[in-house]
Amino acid sequence: MENNQMDRDLKTRHISMIAIGGSIGTGLFMASGAIISQAGPGGAIAAYALIGIMVYFLMTALGELATFYPVSGSFSAYARRFVDPAAGFMVGWLYWVIWALVASVDIITAAKVLSYWHVFGGIPSLVWCLFFLLLLFLLNAFSVKSFGEAEYWFSFVKVATIIIFLIIGMLMIFGILGDKGAVGLQNFTAGDAPFVNGFLGLLGVLVVAGFSFGGTEVVAVTAGESENPEESMPKAIKQVFWRILLFYIGSIFVIAALIPYTDPRLLNENSDVAMSPFTIIFDNLGILFAATLMNTVILTAVLSAGNSGLYATSRLLYSLSNEGQAPKFLGKLNQRNMPFNALLVTTALIIASIIYAHINMGGYGKLLNMLGTLVLLVWGMSVLSHYRLRRAIKVQNRNDDELLSYKAPFFPLGVIIVGVTIIFLLVGQSFADISSLNWAKLIDSFIPIIIAIVTYFGYKLVKKTKVIKLEDIDLSKHQL
Repeated sequence: MENNQMDRDLKTRHISMIAIGGSIGTGLFMASGAIISQAGPGGAIAAYALIGIMVYFLMTALGELATFYPVSGSFSAYARRFVDPAAGFMVGWLYWVIWALVASVDIITAAKVLSYWHVFGGIPSLVWCLFFLLLLFLLNAFSVKSFGEAEYWFSFVKVATIIIFLIIGMLMIFGILGDKGAVGLQNFTAGDAPFVNGFLGLLGVLVVAGFSFGGTEVVAVTAGESENPEESMPKAIKQVFWRILLFYIGSIFVIAALIPYTDPRLLNENSDVAMSPFTIIFDNLGILFAATLMNTVILTAVLSAGNSGLYATSRLLYSLSNEGQAPKFLGKLNQRNMPFNALLVTTALIIASIIYAHINMGGYGKLLNMLGTLVLLVWGMSVLSHYRLRRAIKVQNRNDDELLSYKAPFFPLGVIIVGVTIIFLLVGQSFADISSLNWAKLIDSFIPIIIAIVTYFGYKLVKKTKVIKLEDIDLSKHQL
């Protein structure tokens, strides 16, 4: 008999680091400089703090869902079981597109990072992209344990480097390191700082900040391959949130203090990310080796995020296939119990995205905004699934203490905060364009929402699905 169950070889340390690896990458190391440039130091810190609070409640909701129903490709499974099969279809395919595009962006960014070293200048960027993709493919193709170990050490290097960066950055702020004396907080009040472009500047970067935190939720995808999800998931979620909040808020503070928001190296002429602020700071310090080392870590970081992306997308396709929402061949496992066919299809999409990006470079900011919007839609459906689980427990007169081994604190306040924040971000990001009736930008902003609506109602029309009644929601514990 064919074994169609994936191996449960991921331990708590793997799961924690996978989530960190997925969320600390391009968003922190590259896009953070663009956010400071556009919203100022105060706006950037406020954006990350607001998103961080929302992510806390999102992660606790996902922790409850993942321990109650630990399955691979979890987001589509949650929406399918607790909301509507059409919602599961929409979320599954949207999330697959999100991570395929994120992996593409990370690989392209890795190739750009190499341009810091002139010795690599003679090799075309496309060649480097395909090389990096092959490397990540091989890490994912053999076993989940090899992926978990690789991601653990990738992320360990990143975490250690960010801690060192924070220490060196604080020493530079107080004038203990560097030849410029104490920088202090003068860049927080220079020019139009701390809040550049006012409230609209803050609104304009919130979605990109949301993209930066995107990847935190990968911890829920790993539930299907965790040794003991009821024990490991809550621990991993608590650890991941506090680490990410410390790294993001701390790093943004140091960057904003040491680099003026007007520094032209933060953005190029197309308003795209030009150079990592982490590398800029070490360049300013005058320690060439340190800048080179930091750039090496950034290269590792974006490849690590791409590694998590390739992992998540292949599992989502596998899950969609098993639920009859994707072709059957994508739900088959190879001899190593890996969803190899799903991995191949995902890799093909990434190759197509990389080639397209090289044919038509530009629109990096648009891509980040699109990804941010798609991530918000998936997050919104996840907290709706959590809310409906709790409501179903109440309507069916079941005991939540008996059913739930982990309960999200502050329910339903957390769900309300996440829901309101997501709606605010989806509308607020386009407030300036709505006010000025800039139809071209409005269409760009709402394309992801239109795609989600068409996908949802298209599936409903074809399959005649209905929203599941609360009294009909299956509350039986998922058998591992």
